[in-house]
Amino acid sequence: MSATGPGSPFSRGDGAFLGEGTPTRWANLPELRRLLREPRLAAGVAFAWITGKRLRARQRLAAALGIDHRLSLRDHDLPRAGGGDPGHDAFILSGTENLVAGAAARIASAFATDSTLQAIYGDGIVDGETASHPRLPPVFDPDLLLAVDYLGTLAIRRGALPAPVPNATDAAFRIAERYGPGAIGHLPGFVSIRPRGDLSSAAERVSARLAAVRAHLDRSGSPETMALPQADGLIRITHPLTETPLVSVIVPTRDRLDLLRPCLESLVKRTAWPSLEIIVCDNGSREPDTLAFLRDWEREGRGVVVPYPGPFNFAAMNNTAVRRARGRLLVFMNNDVEAFRADWLVGMARHALRPSVGAVGAKLLDGEGRIQHGGIILGTGGLVTHGHRHFPGDAPGYLSTLRAAHRVSAVTAACLMVEADKFRAVGGFDEAEFAVDFNDVDLCLRLNAAGYRTILAPEAVLYHREAASRRWTEEARARHGGEVAALKRRWGPLLSQDPHYNPAFDPGLSTHARIAPDSPKAGAIRRPD
Repeated sequence: MSATGPGSPFSRGDGAFLGEGTPTRWANLPELRRLLREPRLAAGVAFAWITGKRLRARQRLAAALGIDHRLSLRDHDLPRAGGGDPGHDAFILSGTENLVAGAAARIASAFATDSTLQAIYGDGIVDGETASHPRLPPVFDPDLLLAVDYLGTLAIRRGALPAPVPNATDAAFRIAERYGPGAIGHLPGFVSIRPRGDLSSAAERVSARLAAVRAHLDRSGSPETMALPQADGLIRITHPLTETPLVSVIVPTRDRLDLLRPCLESLVKRTAWPSLEIIVCDNGSREPDTLAFLRDWEREGRGVVVPYPGPFNFAAMNNTAVRRARGRLLVFMNNDVEAFRADWLVGMARHALRPSVGAVGAKLLDGEGRIQHGGIILGTGGLVTHGHRHFPGDAPGYLSTLRAAHRVSAVTAACLMVEADKFRAVGGFDEAEFAVDFNDVDLCLRLNAAGYRTILAPEAVLYHREAASRRWTEEARARHGGEVAALKRRWGPLLSQDPHYNPAFDPGLSTHARIAPDSPKAGAIRRPD
């Protein structure tokens, strides 16, 4: 994607990447050749397809070849501007986009149905020079709005603000400050359209957004937070770091010195933080090289080794290590994760030390340099999945969410930071119900329910090699099935549709890659908790 070309986030001034500049159909030719050189992989894809398991075949193909956005819209499927009065007895508009036909009536009906609703935005269409793309936003997310304008146009209940506010970002922040974030609703289905030719004054738009962000931060008691415009229209937000408390990094392991050694060495050599406590929780390592390494590690004062004998229980291992941890901040890290940028911990701590934030996750890259984790999304891939998985490692992410911190439902415990007091207040990991799988999802959802919010901090980037293989014994399958059932019992309603993920996306492939058939569909108002 060209950051400055026609229809780009820069030329629009909103900072929101919508999948523009999608590679040509031949872009994956080298990966396709690789697939043909690996007959077992190719046969697995073909067998899944032939036997009717089309979703599994598509997922295996995406894992093998990588994936990108295919989101351009066909003109004959697009609604057009309504052409009516932009005003309405029930609401006024903030922003420069036009409502599509029928949107005014839907908005008015939503306001009439719920008197606590003060502002509404919906899915949008952005007409570019060569293609149109959908803007498919999440429920209202103030953190993402600091960096990216994903609103387009905002419909405001008449009388909600004392005076008209022409800038949608400014109006949304003022509504949230006055009534709370829950007063702003997302209306699924196309609501507004930005027509071709509306690409002028991008600099003025960025300037107006920056002024709105700065004013909101100042009014909200965050004058130290920095907001700097970037070349692509995104506003870079940097929260202050007024202290650097002790951080306890907890690494569970069982042998696999080939993974553990690079992980621990990266913490020592490639982590810029003045006070670090490294705790290795050892689940019965037996290999002589591993045992010798752990003895030397502890004897040299480089960290602490906490034994955890018995069956593998990831949740219990971490809880055991937490009882020995002295840090104000906890980092849970898999033994196959490696730091390669020294600022990763700083980037996570800036968010984890905010009073309103619970768990913080990092952007993780796999061994191929592709996205392995961009937050956890509920209700996709059958139950939960990792956001933007298999996208290129330098991808900006849909709505620039791989470049801007934003709210998610959960993050992986392969690299998760949380304040120790918050972790203990919700009871830590549930080692009884989620010994191996979904303990991180459950922890984040309990933190969310306690009033905190989970943040993906893409400025923190690490490798997650995923080199440790899992053997699916009958016992393991039974245990996993029990954990799936427990997750559905506890969080069933949330698993049907992630509030931070637009329902118009195809749930059967990597996230943000395709639009579901016959979407976006008109739906009920969605609001943040």
